[in-house]
Amino acid sequence: MATLHERQRYRRQILQALYAAAEGNRLLGVTGAALEHDLRIPEQDLAAACGYLAGEGLVTVDWEPGNTPAMVSLTHQGIRLMEAEEEEERG
Repeated sequence: MATLHERQRYRRQILQALYAAAEGNRLLGVTGAALEHDLRIPEQDLAAACGYLAGEGLVTVDWEPGNTPAMVSLTHQGIRLMEAEEEEERG
């Protein structure tokens, strides 16, 4: 199981990947397989991170059997969070 620092890093990486892919459109998502491959996050940790982010209202997850994320998308709240962070970095 991942450490606290790893879990936080995984959640941040997922949000950043979704934000980059969505380009502000919450209807666009990324497959769990692509996130796992591109971010090199172990399957169990990916599922835990997606579950956490969904619980926070930042993403929606379509789950496959076996608690595997099939498709992950940012919610409106998730987009707003990432936009606020982008603004903060610029300013």
